[in-house]
Amino acid sequence: MTPSPVSELGYRFSVPATTANLGPGFDSLGMALALRNVISVQPVPGEALDLKVTGAVGLPAGEDNLMVKAMRRVLGERKVGAQIEVSAHIPPASGMGSSAAAIVSGVMAGSLLLDDPLEPADLIKLAVEIEGHPDNVAAAMLGGLTASSYVDGTLLVRRIPTENIRVVIALPKVEASTADQRAALPDSVPLKDAAANIGRAVLVVEALRAGDLGLLRDAMVDCLHVPARSEAIPGYEAVVRAAQSAGAQAVTISGAGPAVIAFAGSRHRQIAAALETAFRSAGAPARTWVLPVDRDGLRGEQFEGEA
Repeated sequence: MTPSPVSELGYRFSVPATTANLGPGFDSLGMALALRNVISVQPVPGEALDLKVTGAVGLPAGEDNLMVKAMRRVLGERKVGAQIEVSAHIPPASGMGSSAAAIVSGVMAGSLLLDDPLEPADLIKLAVEIEGHPDNVAAAMLGGLTASSYVDGTLLVRRIPTENIRVVIALPKVEASTADQRAALPDSVPLKDAAANIGRAVLVVEALRAGDLGLLRDAMVDCLHVPARSEAIPGYEAVVRAAQSAGAQAVTISGAGPAVIAFAGSRHRQIAAALETAFRSAGAPARTWVLPVDRDGLRGEQFEGEA
C-alpha cells in the first residue's frame, strides 16, 4: 500500500495483531490475526505531534510511545505538525504483536507526512530494522502467514497462502515483557535441537498451508524458546493439556508470551473456556479471543479531515 501524502486530507489505517514463532519457527514465522489497532493521521499547522491513545491500557502518549519513536526514524530532522489518534485493541506486552503494530503504525504515519511517501518495500525494511526481527512485522504488514529472515541487513519475506483458520488466544494476567522473555533464552543450543526445529518449522508451514491440523499437532514442537519462556507462564503444561482435552490440535506460546495460542477446526468456544479455567486454577485469570487469520495486513483510506 503506497498512499499519497496526507496533505489537506487525513488518512486512516489499521494494523492487525500477530502471533509469531508458531512453535518451532523462532523469529521467522508470523501470522496476522483479526484484531486491529486503528490509526488516523491529520496534518495541522505547526511542528508538534499530538498523539491521543484510547483503548489498550499502559501505552504512553508522548515521545516514549513506540509509534512516535518509529515516526521519528522516518521523519528524521523534518518538523511537521499532526494530530494522531490511536484506537488500540491489541493488548501491550502480550505476545500478540503490539510492538510490531506500533512500529508499523509509526513508519506508516511518518511516511504519510512526507512529501514523497516511502515505497512498501522500504516501509517493511525500516520497520524490521527498528523491531530487530521480522516475524511480527512481516505478518502485520502483509497479512496472512509469512516466512521471513533478516540477517546482516538482508531481508527476505514471503506471504504463504493458507486454508481458512481460526485460533483461540488466551492471555493470562501476568507480568512477562518481551525483553525479559528474550533475555531468558539460552545463548546456544545443541545442533540436534536446531536441526529438529528447522524440519518442524517447514512442516508447520505446510500444515497451515494445507489446513492439516494433524500434521500441525505433530510439527508444532519447539526446542529453542518454548522451554525457557513457558516457565514465566503460570501452569503452562496444565493449560496446554486443558486446551488439548477440549479439542485443540496444537497449542504453543504466542510470540514471546504470556499469551497462549490454540489451533482447532471446531469447538473454539469450548477451548477458550477450558483455557480460562486452567489459567484461573493456576492463579492467573485470562482473557480469551477466538480469531480468524487476518488476510489483509496493513490497510487504509484517505478521509476528509478538519484542516
